[in-house]
Amino acid sequence: MIPALLFMLGIGAVCGIVLSLSSKVFYVYEDPRISLVENNLAAANCGGCGYAGCSSAAEAVVTGLAPVSVCVISGKEGVEEVARIMGVDAGSAESPLSYNLCEGGNRADDKYHYMGISSCKAMANVFGGKRVCGVGCLGFGDCVKACQFDAVKLGPNGYPIVDDDKCVGCGACQQACPKNIIEVKTLSEKLMKFNQAQDALAPCAQTCPAEINIPRYINQLKEGKYKEAVQTIRMRNPLPLACGRVCPHPCEDQCRRGIEDEPVSINQLKRFVADYEMNSGSRIPIKCAPDTGKKVAVIGGGPAGLSCAFFLRRIGHQVSIFEAMPKLGGIIRYGIPEYRLPKKVLDWEIQGILDLGINSYTNVKFGTDFGLGSLMASGYEAVFLGVGAWEDYSLGIDGEDLDGCFKGIDFLQKFSRGEKIKLGKTAAVVGGGNSAIDCVRTLLRLGLEKVYIVYRRTRNEMPANEVEIVASEEEGVEFVFLAAPTKVVSDDNGKVTQLEYLKMELGEPDASGRRRPVPVEGSETLLDVEMVISAIGQSPDASFKKQDTCERMTQLELTRWNTIDNDPAILQSSVPYIFTGGDSATGPALVIDAIGSGRRAARSIDLFLKGEEVEPVKDSLQKKRIPESIFTHVDGIKKSPRAKMPEINVDQRLDSMIEVDLVLPEDAAQKEAERCLNCCRICYNPDTDFPIAGTH
Repeated sequence: MIPALLFMLGIGAVCGIVLSLSSKVFYVYEDPRISLVENNLAAANCGGCGYAGCSSAAEAVVTGLAPVSVCVISGKEGVEEVARIMGVDAGSAESPLSYNLCEGGNRADDKYHYMGISSCKAMANVFGGKRVCGVGCLGFGDCVKACQFDAVKLGPNGYPIVDDDKCVGCGACQQACPKNIIEVKTLSEKLMKFNQAQDALAPCAQTCPAEINIPRYINQLKEGKYKEAVQTIRMRNPLPLACGRVCPHPCEDQCRRGIEDEPVSINQLKRFVADYEMNSGSRIPIKCAPDTGKKVAVIGGGPAGLSCAFFLRRIGHQVSIFEAMPKLGGIIRYGIPEYRLPKKVLDWEIQGILDLGINSYTNVKFGTDFGLGSLMASGYEAVFLGVGAWEDYSLGIDGEDLDGCFKGIDFLQKFSRGEKIKLGKTAAVVGGGNSAIDCVRTLLRLGLEKVYIVYRRTRNEMPANEVEIVASEEEGVEFVFLAAPTKVVSDDNGKVTQLEYLKMELGEPDASGRRRPVPVEGSETLLDVEMVISAIGQSPDASFKKQDTCERMTQLELTRWNTIDNDPAILQSSVPYIFTGGDSATGPALVIDAIGSGRRAARSIDLFLKGEEVEPVKDSLQKKRIPESIFTHVDGIKKSPRAKMPEINVDQRLDSMIEVDLVLPEDAAQKEAERCLNCCRICYNPDTDFPIAGTH
C-alpha cells in the first residue's frame, strides 16, 4: 500500500514538474488591454471595420495595426474610453466618410447591350463596362449591396448617393466598386483632393483654378440647399464672397451650354449663395480636423495666404498669419476699390476664416519686424511666403516722377487707406488691365471731369475683364487706343500738364498671341491732363531677402522677375520648409489663381510636416482639359437668356463708392441654375427629351 502511494506521489511530482516546465516553454501572453478594449467596442461582430470580429479588432488596436476609432459603429464615448486605455489622444484620428465621384447628368450612351449578371463587377470585366464613359458609374449598385448600414442608395439618375448621417466609413462600398467611383476619405483627404486626369469632371470644374465642384453647388442651389452649396464651394475656396464679386470666371468660357447658347452665369450663382449666408444672420459651421500640434507661419494675408491658412487649419495645423498692412486682405483690400468689393463684405469673410482658430498679426513686416530665424525659434516648422506683387512697373519715360504722376497699385492703396491725394481735373491712366480700369473708375468717383485710358493696343487686346471695360465705357471713360506714352510734360512749377504719346499700329503676334504694337514714325501727340497714372503691371517686393539676416534666407532663390523660385507642382522653394503661392510665386495673376495655389501649398506643407515626401499630385490637371470632355456641338439645347447682373444705374453711382454690381434675386438665381446642364465628363442633361446623353 505504502509503495503504491509513494509511486503515485512520484508520478504526480513528475507530472507537476513537466507541466511547470511546459507552461514556461509554451506560455502565450495576452495583453490585458485587448479584453479591456474589446469590452468598449460595439460587440456587433459586424466586420464593418475590416476585421473578423470585435476580438480581432481589439487585438489590432493594441498591436498598433488599427486606430482607436476602428469600430465604425462605436459612439464618441466608446472611442474615448479605448483611447484612455491605450493612452493616446482620441482626436488623433478623423472619421472617414464615403462619397461618390460620378454625379453628372443623364447616363452616358451604351456601347453594347449587356445581358449578364446584374453586377457592376461582372459588367466591368466585359470591356470595362457597357457605357461609353470609361470612368463613370455602371449603375448596378454593388456598393449599395455591400453597405451594411443602409448608407448608400442608387439615386434617380442611376448613380450612388451617400447618406452622411448613416455612413460609418467602413470602406465596403469602395471595395465593391470596380470603377473607383465611390471612395472613403477623411475630411482632410477631401480637402486635399485635387483634380486628376482620371476624374469624372465637368468642363467648367476642370478649368476652375480653385477646382470647385461647380455642377454640384449649382444643383444644390437649384434644390434650395443654399447652405450645402456654400459648403461645397468652401471645400475648395474660402473666399466665395470676394470671388463672387471680382472673379473673371474662366470656368464660364468652358461651359458646355455656351457651345450652343450663352454660358451659365456661374459666378453670379456663387455670389448668390455666398451672400445668402452673409445676410442670413448666422455663419454656416466649418469643420476642422483634430489638432496635430504642428505650427505654420503664413507671411502675407492676401488671397493666397488666407487660402493656405484656411486649409492648413481645416486639416488640423496651428496657423499664424503675419501681415505688413493694417488689415488682412492684401490686394483684394488695398487694390480693389470699394465699389467692386465693399470692405464690410471682405471683413465678414475674413473674420469667418480667423474664427477657425487662426492667429493674425498685422502691421508687422517680414524681414524688418521679424525674420525667418525668429519664426523657427518660436516653434514654427514650416513657412508659407505669400507676399504678393506690390511693386509697380515704371513706364521708363521722361517726366514720370513729376508732381501729378502716380503708379497704379500705389495710388489705389493710398486711396484705400484714406491718405490724402492731390487731384487734378483731368487724368490719363496708362495700361489695359484690371488695375488700370480700377484707377479710372475710382478717379471718376473722386470727381474728375475727364479721365482717359491710354493703351498701346486696341480694345480687343485689353486683358481687363470685359464687364469692367463695358462699365467704364458706360461711366464716361474715354479710350485712347494704339498709343504708347513717350514723355510727361510739365509747367514751370514741375506740375503735369500733358502726356505725349506715339501712335501705334498692330504688327505680327508676339509670344502672348496678341499682335505686337509698332510705332508710327513722326506721330507724336499731346494729351492735356493734370494727372498721369501708370498701371502696366507689378512685381513682388522681395526686399525681405536682403533685410533678413538669417543665414538660411541667403539660400532662398528668386527668379529674374523677383518671384520666389519654386516647383509649380508643389510650390516648394529652394529652402525645404519654405513654400509659396499667389503673385509671389507666379507674378500678377487672378485672385482665384492665388486661392487655388494657397490650397496646393497647404497640401505640400502638410506632407512636409508629416515627414512624407513632398511630391506632386499624380496626373494633376491644373486647369488642363480632359480631351474626351471637349465637345464641338451639344444636342438638346433650347436657347434661354442668361441672367443679367443687376446693377446701380450710372447716374446713381458716380458720386459715391457704393457697390455697383448687385446680387441676383432668388427667382432669377433659381432660373439661372435651371440652365445648368449638370455636366460630368461626357454626360449632361439636355433641355429636351433627347434619348442621347452626349455627342462630340
